[in-house]
Amino acid sequence: MKLAQALKEKLMDVRLRDKLLENGSVSKDQVEAYKKSLNDDQKNAEFIKSSDQPNKIRFTEQQN
Repeated sequence: MKLAQALKEKLMDVRLRDKLLENGSVSKDQVEAYKKSLNDDQKNAEFIKSSDQPNKIRFTEQQN
């Protein structure tokens, strides 16, 4: 991947977007245009009921 393309993709990375909006590197219009350009993959999604998920995640320590 070329560096210019990689940097362009990072402009809309959700981990960086808010900071880039604050400092003016990206405009709200650019973000909205990017969101509208994304494909809708809802047909590929798998929906589950929240009752199917455990209420707690338990971590166990490994004994070495």
